[in-house]
Amino acid sequence: MLKVAVIGVGSMGNNHARVYSELPEVKLVAVADSDDQTVENAARHWRTRAYTDFQTMLANEKPDAVSVAVPTAVHETVVIAALEAGVHVMVEKPIASTLEAGRRIIAAAQKTNCKLMVGHIVRFNPAIQLLKQKLDENQIGRIFQIVCRRIGPFPTRVQDVGVIVDLAPHDVDIMRYITGLNPIRVYAEIEQRLHTEHEDLLLGLLRFPDKVAGSLEINWLTPTKVRDVFVLGERGLFRVDDLTQDLYFYENAQVDKVIWPALQTLKGVREGPMIRYSFQRYEPLKAELQAFINCVEKDIPPPVSGEDSLISLHVSLKLIESGQTNQVKEIVL
Repeated sequence: MLKVAVIGVGSMGNNHARVYSELPEVKLVAVADSDDQTVENAARHWRTRAYTDFQTMLANEKPDAVSVAVPTAVHETVVIAALEAGVHVMVEKPIASTLEAGRRIIAAAQKTNCKLMVGHIVRFNPAIQLLKQKLDENQIGRIFQIVCRRIGPFPTRVQDVGVIVDLAPHDVDIMRYITGLNPIRVYAEIEQRLHTEHEDLLLGLLRFPDKVAGSLEINWLTPTKVRDVFVLGERGLFRVDDLTQDLYFYENAQVDKVIWPALQTLKGVREGPMIRYSFQRYEPLKAELQAFINCVEKDIPPPVSGEDSLISLHVSLKLIESGQTNQVKEIVL
């Protein structure tokens, strides 16, 4: 049985502790957080030990693996300390707040030969998993466009980064995951409306190889959550509702045989049947942490590597740069 711990038990970290407490193959030996009351409450609820100093926890408990769910700005300090203690790490996205910090984290994982996985949780949504399967089966044919909408109210827990670094890595990662492609250039319009320190609105365009276009609509200004992914191709449109875990397919009922010349004007795109797929739903976080534990137990590569997250961060930072300069930015990886 693996010994696991959670460093940072705010909203997301507390959910990590909950899931670990439900997994039969691991034992939650401790939680750590700099806030006394927060960590005491979490430890009491999940019946484990509390630490206000994560390094003391690492030394005393010697966990096999930890989840790191602290603010992005301190990812580097916490993750590298855990790796150097010989502990496998699952860190919430983004991997870090800068590319340099992300590279140092990856180098530390390679040096210590410890597993490093980054929490791009949207990949583990069952609707996204099924979408990926359908695309791999070529159900839609050539992909023309991917549109991601991730809008909602401002989360007061996030103070150290803006909406782009906090949320755009989710959708950049999904675009890369379902296409197998990296963007080659980006352009963005950004605004800072209500957030006092950072941008809180993004409209972004991404160009991928094979003439695939991508667009992002992300903000912290909308009083209701929307999490949509659209994939448009020559045979129709897929739509994923990330919140309800629904996958829809809208078929393009093309005219296959032209009966008279005037019908040529109708050939191309026509509204066809709509399918709402039936499949088993499950909690993405539980699937994600199960995948992390599996890669530790079986000594296999993590499904979301540090390099994956670094690319998503790189693209997200280029979106910020584009928005600040009003220029198209090339992506060189």
